[in-house]
Amino acid sequence: MTKEREENGLNVENNNENHSLFTHFANLSALQSSLSVAVIGRLTVHVTAVLLSRLQQTAANSPLYIKVFLPIDDSLDNLLPLLPTYTHDAVNGIRGVSGCHRFIAAKLTVDIYLGDTPSQLNSMVKFAKHNIDHWHLSDPTIIDTDALVWTLASLSADHCQISLSGLTTTAGITPPFDLIKALQQSGFTVSRFNPNSTTAQNPSEFGNDSPTKLNQIPAPKLDNVSADIINQERQALRRQQANDLQSLPLHRAHGDIAIIGGGIAAGTLCLSLAQRQRKLHLFCMEDALGQQASGNKQGAIYPLLTPDNGTLSQFFQQGLLFSVRQISWLTEQGFNIDHQFCGVLQTGHDERSRQRLNKIIQGQSWPENIAKAVDAQQANDIAQVAINQPGIYYPQAGWVSPRQYAQAAFDYAQQLTEINSHFNCHIVSISQQSQGWILQQKHADGHIVTHGPFAALVLANGRHLTDFEQTKQLAISGFRGQVSHVPSTGELSKLQTVLCSHGYLTPAHNNAHCTGASYIKDPQDLDFSAAEQQQNLEKLQQSYPDSNWVNDVDVSANSARVGVRMVTRDHAPMMGCAPNYTVMLQAYAKHQHTKASINYWRTTQAPVHENLFVLGGLGSRGLTSGPLAAELLAAQLCGEQLPADIATLKMLNPNRMWMRKLLKGKALDKTLESGA
Repeated sequence: MTKEREENGLNVENNNENHSLFTHFANLSALQSSLSVAVIGRLTVHVTAVLLSRLQQTAANSPLYIKVFLPIDDSLDNLLPLLPTYTHDAVNGIRGVSGCHRFIAAKLTVDIYLGDTPSQLNSMVKFAKHNIDHWHLSDPTIIDTDALVWTLASLSADHCQISLSGLTTTAGITPPFDLIKALQQSGFTVSRFNPNSTTAQNPSEFGNDSPTKLNQIPAPKLDNVSADIINQERQALRRQQANDLQSLPLHRAHGDIAIIGGGIAAGTLCLSLAQRQRKLHLFCMEDALGQQASGNKQGAIYPLLTPDNGTLSQFFQQGLLFSVRQISWLTEQGFNIDHQFCGVLQTGHDERSRQRLNKIIQGQSWPENIAKAVDAQQANDIAQVAINQPGIYYPQAGWVSPRQYAQAAFDYAQQLTEINSHFNCHIVSISQQSQGWILQQKHADGHIVTHGPFAALVLANGRHLTDFEQTKQLAISGFRGQVSHVPSTGELSKLQTVLCSHGYLTPAHNNAHCTGASYIKDPQDLDFSAAEQQQNLEKLQQSYPDSNWVNDVDVSANSARVGVRMVTRDHAPMMGCAPNYTVMLQAYAKHQHTKASINYWRTTQAPVHENLFVLGGLGSRGLTSGPLAAELLAAQLCGEQLPADIATLKMLNPNRMWMRKLLKGKALDKTLESGA
């Protein structure tokens, strides 16, 4: 009887504290620079439209972040009102791909988390500067444990409220009393939100007196638990996670940010930071963006999949979809980016590679929008030339001009924020002083010019990433790649998709194809190589031995381009705080190969250079991984909730090669110690 009376008390429908949910949002917007709202469970089209309309009204010109958590097999159609600048195909393109998918439109950022919601919540970083301001539970049954309630609390701002849908006695729905009490005892104000109480069909019809109400549920007695104690518990949970992530420093950056680089990494990082109104300084050694590794005429863009679909595989799927959305969005803004999302057809070139591809495609039930197995005839139909062998088709992949992509991202960034750009500026050394980072430029006549100080510095300079004393030991290597340019003639001109086998071949653009590339570690020069030109042709002949169109591939004009891509052992980019190798080795001399040393590295923050960050190691799939890595770094630098799980952030950590060894009590082998 006591519990029944309590439940009835919590179900009071017409209490004196009824107030508008959106008045609450407006009050928050007036007090802070951005607003972050998270939704758990499916939203109807009606609720989505109401939510977006009112949030945009109340947030005005402030950045607005909406996070939506859905089962991986849930319908995405209802989210279209949240994403007014994206097409139905763009939204449905993420179907079946687990993890966080970020959609950006002006000051609105929507993160759609697909997969098991409790797992997604538990894998989020809890110690962001900007935590969740409001939660809406359209399916309260998902939050089914006290531990998950406290996870929500640890991800929330101290003023955070929670609203629940459909909790009306007139509808015959009994509110989950235990959940409501647990939420209140973890510090939340819990309210009932019933947007369907209005008959308006158009979001613009909702005026200030709309019956869309947030009816506050009276708080229970909290057994003498004070708000201070609740906040201390939240802070303790955040500290606990931070202590568990000592190997993964996630430092923020304050003030102006300097970026060294001029390719996809630097260009898209400028855009991501510009969208956050950060003041930037770009230093590029060439006279324009995209002159080095990002200078190929056509670059293939497609995911790197693994049979187990682990963290690396999921990151590349999310990266592909993010890049495709960003390229499409920039194009719609009027920027010229030559590209075709014509798909990529991957086949084996020998028995080993065919077995590997078969293991990948058979290892998972891949979403058809990501990858699907095709037989020989289907391959022929897709390519419109004779392939005559089975393979994997990536329908959302294709090719893009890396140079134009980098330039478009930078040009748009300049429209959004102040960027002081320095071209033909070769930075030869960097140093940290009390006021910030100092950059030294060397002119052709030997004259040294100093730039700075800057509050933070990001190295996004491709093959020159290891040129500096602070980063020369990074576990990363440069690989030369020569891409051959082939005239489009005969049967070859009919090619309609990107081919990937022992190298890649693009469909024609401006009457030419690109094919390659060579793969030579630690190159001594970037001169044209006749041998590599011939090897590129031989790779095609080896990959498609029964295809007559290969006879139309003519590399004799010796038209080619050479670049160097930086590659890591595990094929993941490097994104985050720059490791301090010297300090790490000093500590390693005292703490190694014992259980005590393992505990030391687990409980001591990995040494880094303060306010120095790395974005590089994009390898041969930089068009796929670079833009998303740039977005993650921008979010980190600005102290936001990161749109990636902890496993992904660990995988991208520039310190990871060393920390994996140290956290297991193993020796640092010579190749890692030397940074090879």
